[in-house]
Amino acid sequence: MSEGSNPLGDIAVDVDNLYREETFTDLKVASIRRLTPIKIDGSDDASRPALFVGETTLMSSRGPLPINCPIDATSLREAIAAFPQAVQNAVERLMEEAREIQRQEASRIVVPGQMPGGGLGGPFGGGGRGGIIG
Repeated sequence: MSEGSNPLGDIAVDVDNLYREETFTDLKVASIRRLTPIKIDGSDDASRPALFVGETTLMSSRGPLPINCPIDATSLREAIAAFPQAVQNAVERLMEEAREIQRQEASRIVVPGQMPGGGLGGPFGGGGRGGIIG
């Protein structure tokens, strides 16, 4: 592949936004990732806060549903305490998004004989030359 035809464009690591990742788990339902900001030399960057992300898997009628959610916390202890509510909030958001998708899909119901533009097709509609003897 020539340099001029790189399909990925210019890929570069954002050296001002590096994090070290650690995972904490109870080996049952909860995993919490702590993303500690670091500098380019690998040392901690105290000027930025650590980020916490909760992860779990719920069983649904359609199979396992992975849940990832941000946790508003400044320490691992706070993240552990906030984990259940963060997961609950994430599930509620997912359910609302699913309901919205269902509403959108329900409004897209196509009636048989209806043309995509809203005009009726077939011999009795005005959506074409159907029914006209000519």
